Amino acid sequence: ARGMKPPETHKDLLERPVFAHMGTVTSDGAPLVNPMWFLWDPEAEEIKLTHITTRHNYRYMQREPRIALSIADPDNQYRYLQVRGVIDRIEDDPQGDFYNVLSNRYRGHPIEVKDKDVRVILHVRPTAFKART
Repeated sequence: ARGMKPPETHKDLLERPVFAHMGTVTSDGAPLVNPMWFLWDPEAEEIKLTHITTRHNYRYMQREPRIALSIADPDNQYRYLQVRGVIDRIEDDPQGDFYNVLSNRYRGHPIEVKDKDVRVILHVRPTAFKART
């Protein structure tokens, strides 16, 4: 269901190009955390991430689509936003176009996407936001 809105007090953390630390669960139930580029889409009320289909983590997410993100304010590490959500769908990114949307957001320029044949877009529907100040 749509309608899970981020808290106004921490919305800037979704809009700024900061890293989200994404927690997933491995096949044996162990936690795994990776820093990730992301894009918040306020119209769709979802978070979009880039990934590749050849990583173990990708297979883990297909088995267990519930994830968590921790996004800390680089100017005040005690202020952060926790997002829990579900990977609603996975979309191919065969030209690496979305990867370069993120590259522009984080690096300020596009790059040649060498692994574009295995690139995908993860669409995450938030199920909970927890703001900490």
